[in-house]
Amino acid sequence: MMRKEISIIGVPMDLGQTRRGVDMGPSAIRYAGVSERLESLNYVVHDEGDIRVEIKERAQSDTESNLKNLKAVADGNEKLGQKVDEAIRSNRFPLVLGGDHSIAIGTLAGVSKHYKNLGVIWYDAHGDLNTAETSPSGNIHGMPLAVSLGIGHPTLTNIGGYCPKVKPENIVIIGARSLDEGERILIKEKGIKVYTMHEVDRLGMTKVMEETISYLKERTDGVHLSLDLDGLDPEAAPGVGTPVAGGLSYRESHLAMEMLSESNIITSAEFVEINPILDEKNKTADVAVALMSSLLGDTLL
Repeated sequence: MMRKEISIIGVPMDLGQTRRGVDMGPSAIRYAGVSERLESLNYVVHDEGDIRVEIKERAQSDTESNLKNLKAVADGNEKLGQKVDEAIRSNRFPLVLGGDHSIAIGTLAGVSKHYKNLGVIWYDAHGDLNTAETSPSGNIHGMPLAVSLGIGHPTLTNIGGYCPKVKPENIVIIGARSLDEGERILIKEKGIKVYTMHEVDRLGMTKVMEETISYLKERTDGVHLSLDLDGLDPEAAPGVGTPVAGGLSYRESHLAMEMLSESNIITSAEFVEINPILDEKNKTADVAVALMSSLLGDTLL
């Protein structure tokens, strides 16, 4: 299901949270040589540049919902959804570079309309299943998975003109180790499949990925990978805004990407939450590019 043409779409969005710098993530990934790396794998790479994100409304909370930067986040995601839709219509694999994780709202809005049963792998330390009612912060980057399920503010859930984008039974979360109480309740209520770090430690990454691939293959017609770099342990990926100790290793993450590549189920992907200001010599962007490369077929032999 991999396409031999790739559309790279940058989204310099830092409005879904409060720490500056993650808007420079797409530039850091490009600096780390993403186009050259993928071209070396015989892909035709089309770098579509960056979605224009308004910054003038920064830190403004919606008076009714208390969601920070609601209008600006929604506007940016509408544009992203259209761009991703265009890429798929052009028979290209959409590779979205973040930006904070709120951009998954737009990515999924653009992807999901092309599939009857889109699957989602959420590779992340967090569930991102909060709503305005359950969020401790009002930061939208903690809400994109809930929004894509149709749960949340209608300005966000209706991006792309339809709702929901994904069914709960078509989601697998991998690497979770920081969940708010409201997220735990929603996971149990909706029956979302989650491999916390406990399961990764207990089963091993090979078993986790085998089960994930088997689970999604039998029920979906395409799978989107949403990879937050804070899913990795901070030692491997220090340049993230919300690091959580005890995460997935560099090698476990490569194995996961390699197994997804072999499975041939991934039809779109995004890599998010790289903050160069918090990074060490662009280490996290380098890791992201290496993982993209493994996902898209790079092997040692």
